[in-house]
Amino acid sequence: MPAFRPTRREAFLMGAAGLTTAAAAPGAFAELPLHAKGWHDGPALPEPVQEIYPCLHGGKIHLAGGFIAENGKITGPTAAHHAFDPSLGLWAPRAPLPVARHHPQLISFRGSLYCIGGFESRETGAWQMQGDMWLYNDAENDWEWAPDLPVPNAESVTAAIGRELFLVGGRIPKADRNLDWTDHTDTAAAWGFDGSHWFDVAPMPTARNSAAAAVIDGWLHVVGGRTVNGGNTAVHEVYDPASDRWERLAPMPQAQGGLAAAAVGPDLYAFGGEYFGGGGGVFRQAWRYESLRDRWRAIPDMPKPRHGLGAVAAGRDIYVIGGARKASGNETSAAVEIYTP
Repeated sequence: MPAFRPTRREAFLMGAAGLTTAAAAPGAFAELPLHAKGWHDGPALPEPVQEIYPCLHGGKIHLAGGFIAENGKITGPTAAHHAFDPSLGLWAPRAPLPVARHHPQLISFRGSLYCIGGFESRETGAWQMQGDMWLYNDAENDWEWAPDLPVPNAESVTAAIGRELFLVGGRIPKADRNLDWTDHTDTAAAWGFDGSHWFDVAPMPTARNSAAAAVIDGWLHVVGGRTVNGGNTAVHEVYDPASDRWERLAPMPQAQGGLAAAAVGPDLYAFGGEYFGGGGGVFRQAWRYESLRDRWRAIPDMPKPRHGLGAVAAGRDIYVIGGARKASGNETSAAVEIYTP
């Protein structure tokens, strides 16, 4: 049995003194922001793209795959791969993915960049879920094959914690057919990857897709998302790899799916998402979750509300990347906004 570790809520109740010590530790979260606090326009993407999961790798923000568009309308998935250097403010092309894919997960793990799962579009169906994984060779500027997932997966969340990579939730094929969006169902399954093989870990309590996640103090926070039959959810659950245990924390102030999140210091920041009721729309609200107090607070609304976007923290700046200005595939955007807490 794993050693006992107090829950986040228990740790908070043990006393404010410990929290004050953690928050005030010398050098903790001391990186200076590149920008003044608040929202700023960033360098636009080379092309409009949505349904993306960019990440920070080697000091640069990598973006690969997604749905591209012309005149705001989706034309199909892309294999394009670009890297953004925050110090230069420039996007530069890198080796494209082996195959055009939308909703692929990018994650930096043990100094390497991985691309996981997602969907391919073929003549027989536009939502063929994939279970393979690619490894980017920085030196050769090329992609290599890596160990496949246990099952095809997409619209999940990923995180690298210590010496392991975790992939949680999302959707999987519900039967043999795997061609269209309706062929898939929500999953609570979670897996770990040690660099050579995948293994099962404790499933997330709430099966959902299109959630967002960030790592704070070695714990994986999964917020929001939606279910195929139930719509958006405000659920917030956290995973502790040390004990292989989940617990539920304060829910988001409102249910948002198709959102993005990033962590700066002890806080998680969540942005955007979409809803489908009443004709559908995109959330402009953005939120700050204070992990030391288990509470949410509103931050200034997004100047350019979007869903299917990405959020990547670089220092104390959060780059809020791409997405679409309207629900589903409408008004795909090349916008990059920077939020600095």
